[in-house]
Amino acid sequence: MADHYPSFHALRQTEVEGRDFVIALQQRPSRVAIVAPHGGLIETGTTAIAEAIAADQLSCYSFSGLLPGNNQRLHITSTRFDEPRCHALLATVHTVLTVHGERSTADVVFLGGLDTRLGGQLQQALRNSGFAVAPHHNPGLQGRHPHNLCNRGRSGQGVQLELSRGLRSSLFLDHNSTDGLVPTPRLQLFAAAVRRGLHPHAGPAAGP
Repeated sequence: MADHYPSFHALRQTEVEGRDFVIALQQRPSRVAIVAPHGGLIETGTTAIAEAIAADQLSCYSFSGLLPGNNQRLHITSTRFDEPRCHALLATVHTVLTVHGERSTADVVFLGGLDTRLGGQLQQALRNSGFAVAPHHNPGLQGRHPHNLCNRGRSGQGVQLELSRGLRSSLFLDHNSTDGLVPTPRLQLFAAAVRRGLHPHAGPAAGP
């Protein structure tokens, strides 16, 4: 499905921050940023998952839809996501890990991005914690375009996590709730596994 808006610049001509969407940014002294560009009610659960991965250690950014319905209209494809605060953050970190929601019912993490070495570390850490990991069959969901957000850190290579609906539903009591998500213990298990896979990439940021 084509995006309703071709860019954030176009989106903000109609949608109102604080009413239709909200942006959350926590910048910390780490080499890694966790980014959920389709958070809130766009790809449900991804903001909470990104925040759980970041904890109080890693920088974190989310763009969250707040509309009462049809939040998909706020979806901006990662290769065209041009929100200025996000891009300013990505310019300060070595590596970007993006968190997305995928629609399949299987309980699986679809791993992508250009940093295949880090991807391999994450795959091993997730599998060691009992999570299924696979590449996505759709090339458009593999995060391999150089303009994809996951590849916009200083290294030019990052990792994309496409989390199936089946997986996300196991991380919250009701991941489709509009009244706030209640995490299950599996969310912290997942987040801890990702942080282990990121180590030592996630150390203190280097100076300018």
